[in-house]
Amino acid sequence: MFEALLEGLIAVFQWPAIGFLLLGVLLGIWLGAVPGLGGIIGLVLLLPFTFGMDTVPAFALLLGMFAVTSTSDTIASVMLGIPGTAASQATILDGYPMAQQGKAARAFGAAFTVSAFGGVFGAMILAVSLPLILPIIKSFASPELFVLGLLGLAMVGSLSGGSILKGLTVACLGILLSTIGYGEAESIPRYHFETEYLLDNLPLIPVVLGLFAIPEIMELSIRNVSISRVPKDQTEGGGMMEGVKDVFRHRWLALRCAAIGTYVGMLPGLGAAIVDWVAYGHAVQSAKDKSQFGFGDIRGVIAPEAANNATRGGSLIPTVAFGIPGSLGTAILLGALLIQGLKPGPDMLTTELHITFSMVWTIVIANILAAGLLMMWSKQVAKVAFLPGHLLVPGVILFVFLGAWLGGAALGDWISCLTFGIIGFIMKRGGWPRPPLILALILGNIMENAFQISMSAHDGFGWLGRPIVLIVLALIAITIFLSVRGITKNKASLKEEIGDDPSKAKRQEASEGGARNPLISLPFTVVLFALFLWAGVRAFEWPESVNEFPIMATVPGAVMLFFVLYHDWRDANKEIEIHGGLSAAYDVALEKAVVHRAIMFFGYLLAMIFVMLVVGQKFALPLFIFTYLIRWGSYNWRVAVGYAFGGWVMIVGFYDRILDMLWYPSWLSNWLPEILPDWMPPWFFV
Repeated sequence: MFEALLEGLIAVFQWPAIGFLLLGVLLGIWLGAVPGLGGIIGLVLLLPFTFGMDTVPAFALLLGMFAVTSTSDTIASVMLGIPGTAASQATILDGYPMAQQGKAARAFGAAFTVSAFGGVFGAMILAVSLPLILPIIKSFASPELFVLGLLGLAMVGSLSGGSILKGLTVACLGILLSTIGYGEAESIPRYHFETEYLLDNLPLIPVVLGLFAIPEIMELSIRNVSISRVPKDQTEGGGMMEGVKDVFRHRWLALRCAAIGTYVGMLPGLGAAIVDWVAYGHAVQSAKDKSQFGFGDIRGVIAPEAANNATRGGSLIPTVAFGIPGSLGTAILLGALLIQGLKPGPDMLTTELHITFSMVWTIVIANILAAGLLMMWSKQVAKVAFLPGHLLVPGVILFVFLGAWLGGAALGDWISCLTFGIIGFIMKRGGWPRPPLILALILGNIMENAFQISMSAHDGFGWLGRPIVLIVLALIAITIFLSVRGITKNKASLKEEIGDDPSKAKRQEASEGGARNPLISLPFTVVLFALFLWAGVRAFEWPESVNEFPIMATVPGAVMLFFVLYHDWRDANKEIEIHGGLSAAYDVALEKAVVHRAIMFFGYLLAMIFVMLVVGQKFALPLFIFTYLIRWGSYNWRVAVGYAFGGWVMIVGFYDRILDMLWYPSWLSNWLPEILPDWMPPWFFV
């Protein structure tokens, strides 16, 4: 075994493998940092280039890129409050508040240090665990995967926001949205509103970008502020080395969360989606002082970042050892194995063990390289937090809408992105946490499939008596109990603090799900309640195997919404009494939520979509940049033209020429190519 370990290390450092590894790391840093791209896009783009390559260089390129996207995705999570990938959802809860406090560099220092540690730890555990993993993976069948998904939803629902009822209700909403399209058991379409676009389920990327990116970037626009709410010269304790020191201060937390990431990452189809929340939940529950979580606690960055990087090694275990891909990314890597003529299974642990160890070393080296490079660059990236918001908004909108378009190259992707942008804005202003919706949307199909298999294999609910199932159910109950107790204590202590310092109320309002605006929340609650009732009634029209999961989402969701409705109604009446009438109270609520400016911003985005139908994306997005900077940002035409031209170069050079994106067939594209001179390429414009 030692000989294979050494042989794998030497193979990685030989040329051209080390060159391809460095190239993969650089590409992975870029793909992880840009919202909407990520490791999956990178694997799809790079896989064809590995045809004909030797095995070790091929996997040096693929794994070098794939291993580091969960490191660089921290940039979007911290700077913009946008999950760069599904594995960085929990990072936004404390990472983005740190950026708002002018401590982005400290968050980066901690995140990149612990990411390198987590990636190396996961790879080492992969190496050590190879002979021991069969019993672990075999003990997790469909029943265990289902209840583990419930644990993830319970953690995210109870740990994001100041109301567990709202958090768990949003999780039910995400499960309900995941049932859009054909059912898992039978090919019967559900909730598709007679549109082909929704038959293949609601697309994840446009929903994530709309729900998180648009409300956060709109905040910069309508309030005309930078990401940091604190001037650069007034920040304290925000340096990068302070973040590195934080990791050593909390080294045992980092070690525990890396172990969680490795072993949860082994679970096929489920690990990477929930691991950051399991780690974040562990950090909260194991902390003596929980009061700072959600407001910029460095432990809330360390825990998920240690775990999500460690999953890269863990997720390779079932892929290499059994040919069971744990995610879409490892499914593509499994295809790469087969293309190279390698067969997952015992051979990868015996005669081809040196190849397996070369993958381990690739992950180790890639994580160390990425952490070092990002440490060098992140000080400059952190300065973006102090730039005027109007300079950031157009560029981020470009990446957001093109990232949404990558999902399916359909008009529905932009409509979904804008729609969930509006929903995300209402949820943020009304105190509804958004992360549970995304996690539930990711887990929904996996959990439904596991539930159907469990019911069939055990002739009903007999699987509930399995030992691991009972343990996980107990963990769910403990998680919810501890969260209720913790939130109750925090509310009481916060009320005392606000009495002494009203500025702390603003900090509570800025946290995820922490806003208190019942007159915004109440209409949203009523709409959700009606939606759950309609969806539940509609579900009874389908066969039992098709309607079970929608009913499992709508019934508890409607029950919890009833109590939320009571609390919102009570709080809304208090606001009406305070302000002397419904009209006056609503005026205050709308002004507090900056609704009028938000409507204007959404109007700009809607106008961009209509313009796109006529002239296409290559004109519509630069035109949006130019118009925004002139009319909203009040910049001169030179800045607007230069920025718009830079956006056009990015669209044509990267998205068109490199990604070979399919564009919307606009009215302009039907006739412009025919009148262009022969020397001018049509792809400049359409």
